[in-house]
Amino acid sequence: MTNTCTPINNKSTIKKSNQDLSTKQVEDYLLEHPKFFHQHLALLEHMNIPHPSGNAVSLISKQLEIFRERHLELESQLTELINIAKDNDTLSNRMHELTLALMETRSIEDVAANLDIVFKECFLTDFSTIRIIQHKVDSPFCQLFVKSNDKNLIHFEKELTTNQASCGKPTLVQARFLFGSQAAEEVESCAIIPMSFSKLDALIAIGSRSKTRFQYNMGNMFLTQMGEIIGTRLITLLHT
Repeated sequence: MTNTCTPINNKSTIKKSNQDLSTKQVEDYLLEHPKFFHQHLALLEHMNIPHPSGNAVSLISKQLEIFRERHLELESQLTELINIAKDNDTLSNRMHELTLALMETRSIEDVAANLDIVFKECFLTDFSTIRIIQHKVDSPFCQLFVKSNDKNLIHFEKELTTNQASCGKPTLVQARFLFGSQAAEEVESCAIIPMSFSKLDALIAIGSRSKTRFQYNMGNMFLTQMGEIIGTRLITLLHT
């Protein structure tokens, strides 16, 4: 009896089976077997991956390139975190000096004098001022006080309304009110810190001849804390 069965072509079947493998299946297999190439190192010599430059590079070269890029990215992030930590340490030390200087004060005049020293020596500023919003004609430093209806306060409505510190270049009107006409022309940037307590409304301002010293995008957490520390001391002295 003649065998009419068609012989099986193993090569053809294997080839068809291989063609049926999708890219996703290959990808999934390699992800599930990350050590596949450890056992088939010879394959790496015959594999090329397209490079943005147009040249083909080996898989190992491509992996090294990726690892190198990731390393540089992580190194950059680490450097940024270290710099932030250093800045925070510096600010903490400055706040400590500020607190000590305020603890030594016995009058509003002492506060103004000590703050001027600390701001210049520790915070590297050129100008500083206090404007307490209340009428007090009997103080020898009456320039520190301003009446609540002073027309100049309208230029600080944003800070006083939101109770949020602001940084950047002040307007000439603001600079004149805060630092005086003579210094106003020299102030290129400043921080304006409002203090709004139940027993005190005031403004603290620190200015610089540098345009980059106090920028609009600066965080104001430390400035807010500074306002709270100074304000607390002022309240104590004003009501003793």
